[in-house]
Amino acid sequence: MKIQIINGPNLNLLGVREKSIYGDTSFEGYLEQLRARFLTIEIEYYQSNVEGEIINKLHEIGFSYDGIVINAGAYTHTSIAIADAIAAINTPVIEVHISNVYKREEFRHHSMLAASCKGVIAGFGMDSYRLGIENLVG
Repeated sequence: MKIQIINGPNLNLLGVREKSIYGDTSFEGYLEQLRARFLTIEIEYYQSNVEGEIINKLHEIGFSYDGIVINAGAYTHTSIAIADAIAAINTPVIEVHISNVYKREEFRHHSMLAASCKGVIAGFGMDSYRLGIENLVG
């Protein structure tokens, strides 16, 4: 089984930025824990701050991988293009968020991506990714 994790803008700064919201663990450190937990699953990781690159990655893997876990960062709330890319592919996608977006600014309460995704997980810290993978593994 192959699962792709895609992180969007500013998530390359996890462990450094806004620790009160996102914690003090880098994603690379957490990724090691995920891979150790899911030994029989190939977990790939991709991060980009560029909307078009995220779309290209979705197109590249969206017909051959078993699942995608995406945290599109701020693009979640603005990108019809990423939503369209998710709707266009066959691979199931789980939208995740580290923070509880409903406890934050009003503009974060709406996801442009959610309607194209299998489900949404938010507010469980980095564990949101684990929960997304567990859903895909089923």
